[in-house]
Amino acid sequence: MVRKTALGSVAAAALVAAPVMAQDAIDVTLGVLNDRSGIYADLSGEGSVIAAQMAVEDFMAEDKGLNVEILSADHQNKPDVASNIARQWYDQDGVDAILDVPTSSAALAVADITAEMGGAFINSGAGSTELTRGQCQPTTVHWTYDTAALAIGTGGAMTDADTSWFFLTADYAFGHSLEEETSRVVEEAGGEVVGTVRHPFPATDFSSFLLQAQGSGANVIGLANAGGDTVNAIKQASEFGITQAGQSLAALLMFVTDVHALGAQTAQGLVLTEAFYWDLNDATREWSARFEERHGSKPTMVHAGVYSGTMHYLRGVEATGSTDGETVVEWMKANPFDDPLFGQGYVREDGRAIHDMYLFEVKTPEESTGEWDLYNLLATIPAEEAFLPMEGGGCEFVEAAG
Repeated sequence: MVRKTALGSVAAAALVAAPVMAQDAIDVTLGVLNDRSGIYADLSGEGSVIAAQMAVEDFMAEDKGLNVEILSADHQNKPDVASNIARQWYDQDGVDAILDVPTSSAALAVADITAEMGGAFINSGAGSTELTRGQCQPTTVHWTYDTAALAIGTGGAMTDADTSWFFLTADYAFGHSLEEETSRVVEEAGGEVVGTVRHPFPATDFSSFLLQAQGSGANVIGLANAGGDTVNAIKQASEFGITQAGQSLAALLMFVTDVHALGAQTAQGLVLTEAFYWDLNDATREWSARFEERHGSKPTMVHAGVYSGTMHYLRGVEATGSTDGETVVEWMKANPFDDPLFGQGYVREDGRAIHDMYLFEVKTPEESTGEWDLYNLLATIPAEEAFLPMEGGGCEFVEAAG
């Protein structure tokens, strides 16, 4: 089902440098495409629609002459469904930009269609580094995180020369990318990968996979999955007593909603990497309180990324007076951002948004002062260290220009 939310009306505003008349207002249609009913609904879903709405309101789009409408749809974590919706949006519904799109296989499909149709794709939910490397597109911006940043943060923190890893990996593009990137970090740190097992996406019973991981004798069991898969795997690992027996779990992609669902008693001590946490500073706390009032839960980094990416996109529309995808994305790359949720950063030529990342540890029940007081900050990973370098990444249009 496609939902519509109107968030603006025609208004006179100063666009670029010169005043324009009301009839020159720009119509902007944004499409939030994500999982609204399945395994990623809590970390993405309706919360991403609310985040986009908040961005339009906080940008005061109507006052600036932008008449913004938001559509939303459920891609069911299926690339063919995502492709069909994206094409319909561009062909029939006048969508100018697509936002969010968790599930890397779906995101890669949407990136290709967006480039073909002249739109802009501001991704917050997917993790594959291919979005800015071998399968990059000039109209894609990868805002929030990627598998390399997760590997650098969590993989680097949990590995030394004596560490062995076994991966439990979701069998699709995101899981493969996360396993590959973390393996690279582990081996560069002198650690060893002793094995891997791939599970269907999504899955509910992890018992046989966990028994293989337990039998490997690895120091660390790396969970290269996300959302409900990660939650279920951690619950079942706890039931099997895996961590009590001396093996550690590495939640390579975990969201605050996952930790909240598990509770501090089960999740305590987990080390994880995020791009955003609601309790980082006054600005994140203020925005998160407004989000929670509307959504009923704290925001994930995906929600925060939808908000911030939408804000920067709208700045580009206002500055250029255009909704052409290449035009707006070029402006986004040429102009840095100073964002209340992500801090100072910029969008590289390959589309990768560069900003700080954070390494957290889940608090013990005794440390936590409330149901959402879940993380201790272990380290800030500087923006220039958090992501893979652009050089040698295999992005064709970057290499052609350079």
